[in-house]
Amino acid sequence: TPGTADFESRFDFIVDGARRIESLADGLSSYSLALRIDPGSFQFTRLDAVLRTAQAKLAQELRDHGAEVTSGELPGVSGSPDRLVQVFETLLRNALQHRAQLSPRIHITAEKQAEEWLFALRDNGPGIDAASLDSIFKPFERLHATKHGGVGMGLTICRAIVERHGGKLWVESKIGTGSIFFFTLPASRG
Repeated sequence: TPGTADFESRFDFIVDGARRIESLADGLSSYSLALRIDPGSFQFTRLDAVLRTAQAKLAQELRDHGAEVTSGELPGVSGSPDRLVQVFETLLRNALQHRAQLSPRIHITAEKQAEEWLFALRDNGPGIDAASLDSIFKPFERLHATKHGGVGMGLTICRAIVERHGGKLWVESKIGTGSIFFFTLPASRG
């Protein structure tokens, strides 16, 4: 009956709204945690182990998309292991969500530069147009908003985490050439 279809449509709308509110609350909570990271609690953290943990969390998604994740040698740094896992997990998930027709290929490298490490996460995705490069780090901004879930806080949170660790996070990309997410972290002393 028309009444039942109308009720189901309204109910679906309410459930969808509740999911979005829950997702927004989770995003804001994660952002708040990122802003309150205490550098005094940092510990020596092996980033090869951090990457393996992020890959384990995304194992099913990586398999579903036929993704290949490779890396060069990754160093240890002083930091929050859980938050650094979050950075890798978010960057890997973004590469999976914003992929081209090809199976995702993601390669992570680290290069020592004076007092810091420069990390690069390269993907073979469709790339990002120049006008969007800065906006993707703003809260609630998403590329292809109708295609992917989430509230647009992932990269905002990643940038906050990296900055609380004393580093910077940015992206370089062109349409059709994939993207390279760069971030720096201070080199551990000793």
